Formats: sequence, C-alpha cells, structure tokens
Amino acid sequence: MLQLGGQPLTLKELAEIASGRVRLELAQAAMAQMEASRRVVRRVAGEHRPVYGINTGFRQAVRGAHRRRCIERLQLNLVRSHACGLGRPLSEEETRLTMALRANTLALGYSGVRPVIAEMLLAMLDAACCR
Repeated sequence: MLQLGGQPLTLKELAEIASGRVRLELAQAAMAQMEASRRVVRRVAGEHRPVYGINTGFRQAVRGAHRRRCIERLQLNLVRSHACGLGRPLSEEETRLTMALRANTLALGYSGVRPVIAEMLLAMLDAACCR
C-alpha cells in the first residue's frame, strides 16, 4: 500500500503504479489539508470580491468577479475545456500513472477540491489493481 500525500514519487513507485502492482490510498494528513483548502474556497466563493480562478476567468479571460449565477457555468466550461484532446488514446499504464499523479497533486491541498475527488481517482485505480 502506498499512501499519497503530495510527496515526490520514486521511479520504482511510478513503475509500480503504472503496472498496477501497488494499491494507493490518500494519507490522512492530505485529506485534512484538502478539507482546510476546500473551506477557504467555499468562504471566498461567497464573498463579492474577485478571486482568480474561483469567481473570475483564467489567464486572458480574467475580467473581475463574475456574478454568482455565472460561477457554476464558469466552472463547467473550465471542465469542458480540459476534457477534450487530440492524438492517440493513452495506454492503460499511461492512464494509471496520469490518474495517480493527479490524485497526488490534489493531495497537496492547494486546489480547494474535496478529498472525494482524489479518493475517486484512487478507487478507480484500485478497482483495476493487482489483477
């Protein structure tokens, strides 16, 4: 069992993750940090001042705070913009590693997402692990 908490991973650990030879779980400290970050995002989202990436656009699309009713649409459009891609599909190993690395990055607690997001990624990996 390998606990993810945002720590650097060794090449050996990366190879084990990619091959599905190791089960992953989110460290308790990471879950606490993610919850704390989530509380900050929820508080800030309820305020009426512009906060980059929470209630504003991104990069060149920053235009000050969006109205409350537009924030959900802003976030949905962000997900949609990241959900498209080109090229060949990733291999199973590449996909496993990408999912694990995303969960490990989220475990740092800087993004404001709920721990259940990282836990879901790890549950999907666990469902196909160690066959």
